[in-house]
Amino acid sequence: MAYIITGGCGFLGSNLAKHLLLKGHQVTLFDNLSRKGSRENLASLRSSHSLDFIEGDITNSQQVDALVRKLKPEAICHLAGQVAMTTSIKYPLHDFRVNALGTFNLLESVRRFSPSSAIAYSSTNKVYGDLSTVVFEEQETRYVAPDYPDGFDERTLFDPMTPYGISKATADMYLRDYARLYGLKTIVFRHSSLFGGYQHATYDQGWIGWFCEMALKTAKNPSTTFDISGSGRQVRDVLHADDAVRLYEMALSKADAISGNAFNIGGGMDNSLSLLELFAFLERELNVTLAYEHLPFRVSDQKVFVADTKKATRMIGWKPAVDKATGIRKVLASLGKGDE
Repeated sequence: MAYIITGGCGFLGSNLAKHLLLKGHQVTLFDNLSRKGSRENLASLRSSHSLDFIEGDITNSQQVDALVRKLKPEAICHLAGQVAMTTSIKYPLHDFRVNALGTFNLLESVRRFSPSSAIAYSSTNKVYGDLSTVVFEEQETRYVAPDYPDGFDERTLFDPMTPYGISKATADMYLRDYARLYGLKTIVFRHSSLFGGYQHATYDQGWIGWFCEMALKTAKNPSTTFDISGSGRQVRDVLHADDAVRLYEMALSKADAISGNAFNIGGGMDNSLSLLELFAFLERELNVTLAYEHLPFRVSDQKVFVADTKKATRMIGWKPAVDKATGIRKVLASLGKGDE
């Protein structure tokens, strides 16, 4: 099967490319190499795999047209995007151009030049906003949402906030509407927290990897300190990249049957944890004591988001396989070797 991966040198794109290449698929990466670590990811992939790479920008409609017109792939994994909420607040026009206009460019190219191509899009739980109508309770180490014991499904109120949430929601809606209006084969994944190899985490994006880095620094230098936003009781369900890449391959193989659908994707309640719970795990694993300062909550930070993934299980046959402890240990091992 022939794939294009936009944002193919980023975190998820690199993991997906590696997975698909190992399965014998033909893969072309499209990336502007602006993201931290993207050049290193590309070099790593090229060192062990044969793949095609095209340097280009999703905001440039002529480049996107040329890509789609030339390759006419069977499947497109649309992962290119501006990924940090904080960056969107500082640079809202850039965020809009990348996430909303970039996605529109791709959809129009597919509609005009390769309408049989299936598209899987990496959306976000931020399309649901800060869940202001949900009742939360504060426990010792985490917030909980008692009315949602299995997490939040796709019927959750669509209420995006912040430029990032709005730009991703715009793309999310365009993909689903292009399936309805034009018959394109589009699939939307509203991701919770992803983590794993190739991430090059920062304070603003990739919290599991970032705090694993802080813990390893503390192991080397016990005087290390760092900041966290909010109380530390905020909860997310975490999904390892190995599970995410299986999802994309499985879904695109069934694109005709599931086109036009959106799916909430994460590790589920069993793989949920708060910052405080992550810190306790890291302290046990590394025999360290973490020292950190509390900053104010971030704008529109959800106190809890755990994805109810039953729809993905029912329609795609997918469910997570890598538990949170195993996944975090993989990250620690990889960071310890300097591979992340």
